[in-house]
Amino acid sequence: MILNAVKTSALKLKMFSELVMFSHTLFSLPFAVISMVWAAGGWPSGHMMLWGLIALIGARNGANAFNRLVDRTFDGKNPRTAHRHLPQHLLAEKEVIFFIIINYALFIVASGMLNLLCLLLSPVAIVLISSYSYTKRFTFLSHLYLGFVIASAPIGAWFAVTGNIAFTPFVIGTVVMLWIAGFDIIYGTQDIDFDRRNGLWSIPSFFGLENALRISKGLHFIMILLLLFLYLWRDLGWMYLVGIGIATLLLMTEHRIIKPHNRRLMKVASYNLNQVISMVILLCTLIDYFFVS
Repeated sequence: MILNAVKTSALKLKMFSELVMFSHTLFSLPFAVISMVWAAGGWPSGHMMLWGLIALIGARNGANAFNRLVDRTFDGKNPRTAHRHLPQHLLAEKEVIFFIIINYALFIVASGMLNLLCLLLSPVAIVLISSYSYTKRFTFLSHLYLGFVIASAPIGAWFAVTGNIAFTPFVIGTVVMLWIAGFDIIYGTQDIDFDRRNGLWSIPSFFGLENALRISKGLHFIMILLLLFLYLWRDLGWMYLVGIGIATLLLMTEHRIIKPHNRRLMKVASYNLNQVISMVILLCTLIDYFFVS
């Protein structure tokens, strides 16, 4: 009986991890770490790293689960997403709601353990990250709003360390916003017809495939320019530039392999390559900061 309970718990944990796409933490976490290191002028304290990480995980898990809950009807209609946990009733709605509440509570507690500013801003952050789920109902700017929401990670990380507002974290946040929006547009090209039939807004469904891909390229181009601006603004070293160069080549590869009707390639373009991009930028930035500059 104990063994069965352990297996059931492990299966539930696995499904919740899949529900919130836990591996996608690699999109926001590396930039949050960069922000914390720059804010602290080195490695932050263990206390800061621990509660900052808990806050990040609680916020993104709660927001992703909330998005799945809100979108469950549309996910069930879309052949590409009909296999997800809520449409298939693999997880009950009550379970997901409880999961959301626990993660948002964890985020608030972690924010309070960081500093007063983070605690005061935590309810605002919850409203912002939860409201993304509804933007697809009325604006094609939903991709940029998603990027804006995820950009709160490096901005919040800076606040966590310093308790103050500064210019640098907003530049990092804008980089994240443009990067996320760019590859979310690529991801959205798979659902152009479905979105149009069901009244959902996206840049691909509104502007068409070719124009959407041009917009995505433009956002990523500006992202690279801002990363280069940070190089000048913070007087960074050559290793940081190596990271930006590799990230640029990976983004070019991403745009070259796009085929909306090939799910395997779209997963590589929308997710896998971008997970590598964020880690490359993180590693090169840390090496540059601690060993080169």
